[in-house]
Amino acid sequence: MKLSSVLTLSLGLALLPAGLAAENAERATVAFIDSAGNDIGNGVLIESPHGVLIDLDLHGLPPGRRAIHIHAIGTCEDPDDGFVASGGHLNPEGRAHGLMNPEGPDHGDLPNIIVREDGTVQVELFSHLVSLRGAPGRPALLDYDGAALVIHENRDDHYSQPIGGAGPRIACGVITPEG
Repeated sequence: MKLSSVLTLSLGLALLPAGLAAENAERATVAFIDSAGNDIGNGVLIESPHGVLIDLDLHGLPPGRRAIHIHAIGTCEDPDDGFVASGGHLNPEGRAHGLMNPEGPDHGDLPNIIVREDGTVQVELFSHLVSLRGAPGRPALLDYDGAALVIHENRDDHYSQPIGGAGPRIACGVITPEG
């Protein structure tokens, strides 16, 4: 057997347990609706030892940079009212808003997403600030009242209070356990 084949086989075997661990990781799903109640895509949240990976596949959004945040209550029952039933950001410690804020971030802060000209988004985000079921220093998304991902009309400046100038809520998805 050639050395390159042995190295490739060894590398593949070394990565196998990590791949299996990812397959067995706890997951949650999210189905998004817009303010008219239309289905605009979905996502999968995957627990990791250091936070949660958020994999989104969306369509039907206005092009441009859009803020996305984790909101404290798992409901999107009020699209006509702008999804206010989902509450404010997940923020049990009362931190200031903003990934760039020295007094923050709050647990609901995420990077902006970029919506393509055709209204689609395919992105993976990562938050080290949360956990699906809760972990030391990371509140649970799947607690007694759940959580939601909310997309806003504008981009987040990652500093201004209370929501970084993100503006009205234009889409929402409830985070639910997979299965």
